[in-house]
Amino acid sequence: MPKDPSHWGRPLRPPTPTVLIVTETTHTQTTPDGAFRPHEARSPEYRLAANALRGLRQDLFHDAFAYRPMHRRGVDGPLTGRLSGRTREYAAWAPHLLVAGAGVLAMLAAWASADGSLWAPMAAVLALAPVLLTLVRPIGAFWLSLAATAASSMFVGTFGDWPWQPGGFVAHLTVLTVVAIRTRPRTAAWMWVLTAVYASVVEAAFGHRFSNDSAPMLVVSALALLAVTVWHIRREAEQTVTAQQTVTAHERSRRTLLEERTTIARELHDVVAHHMSVVAIQAEAAPYRVQDPPPELAKAFATIRENAVAALTELRRVLGVVRAEDYEAPDAPQPTLADLDTLLANVREAGLAVEKVVTGAVRELPPGVELSAYRIVQEALSNTLRHAPGASARVEVGHVLGGLGLRIVNGPPPGPSLVKPGDHPATTHERGLRPPPSMGAGHGITGMRERVSMLNGEMTAGPTEDGGYEVAVFLPVAMGTGRADDSGAGA
Repeated sequence: MPKDPSHWGRPLRPPTPTVLIVTETTHTQTTPDGAFRPHEARSPEYRLAANALRGLRQDLFHDAFAYRPMHRRGVDGPLTGRLSGRTREYAAWAPHLLVAGAGVLAMLAAWASADGSLWAPMAAVLALAPVLLTLVRPIGAFWLSLAATAASSMFVGTFGDWPWQPGGFVAHLTVLTVVAIRTRPRTAAWMWVLTAVYASVVEAAFGHRFSNDSAPMLVVSALALLAVTVWHIRREAEQTVTAQQTVTAHERSRRTLLEERTTIARELHDVVAHHMSVVAIQAEAAPYRVQDPPPELAKAFATIRENAVAALTELRRVLGVVRAEDYEAPDAPQPTLADLDTLLANVREAGLAVEKVVTGAVRELPPGVELSAYRIVQEALSNTLRHAPGASARVEVGHVLGGLGLRIVNGPPPGPSLVKPGDHPATTHERGLRPPPSMGAGHGITGMRERVSMLNGEMTAGPTEDGGYEVAVFLPVAMGTGRADDSGAGA
């Protein structure tokens, strides 16, 4: 008995039994209407068969008689491109004429096989119609060809082989080939399978009465469809390779452009950092050059130095990200137009006859302009050495009002190279022979244009009338802009 008075007078309830509920779990799937239905496990074979039947329905049953006219052929090929006038215009319709010719051949074969019978016109029409229909409704032409084959076997089958009459044989083979060309390999495979099924059914039902030509049809059509399939695969492979080459060329050009921009940013970083350092040093040393400078002047120079140091810190922080981990800033200052003579001397030692012409009043230009001008001349002469060995070059530097003009032009290369591409340049030079032109990537012009664009300049590059090459550049320079005087840098 419980000792708690609250339970007195109440009957004792037996303990609640533990019930174990076992449920059966089934896989369910949701239908489009939201209802749940048991999902049966599908075997790989079932899924393979379902996919195959789905492909059959899409290829040969869905919109079977849709209007799909055959397009004209392009006339920019290696053979048609040489034609002119109406001949070239007619060449665009060559595929249509070829199909029509095959239809006429099938019609004549059907007429001849009927041997003057009253069914000869019908046999001719049944052979011609499916072939012509491939020009506008290719899938429908296949079904019409099977129906025409059955009709020919029924009405004029006693005049020739069976189930394909000579005209029907040519017509059905032409239809299979044309439709396979106009569609895809999977459609061609299904057409051949249905043709084999038709031949097997007809042979099983009526083959004991007539001679059989199903085997030749299946063998010849299989070879034709195999050839068309190989052609499809090769064309798709060529298109894929062409697209990949286009993407690769675009990526290579983009990568070259980014590398050139990185190089420019590094060079400008070195130039600007040098001059900002000079400004900071001069601002710090300037008060000591004046005896008893006013406090305002000393404070102004201190402010200039602080701003220069802050700008230099931000410059290194922003432009320093373009440096590679293994990049080291050059010990010597970046080259300028004053170093062109050294560059031309090195080029002459490499075998290039080059002359320099300077016009206008020579003046000092901003560091970025001089560096870009030097690099443009350097790249142009390098291109001449690579692509026109043995040619002479001319470098023109014009200091004009409002900017700097550059013109680098080389003449045509001499006669064909006398060495093989595999020969070493040193050995060919010792034997007195010219090295062959280089097959470079051709991105030097891209770098030049990037430098000119950075300075808001203009550039033209292209072949000359005598077979050489010319690069013309104009870099604008504002009046009164030039390099700062570094005479006090070391004070």
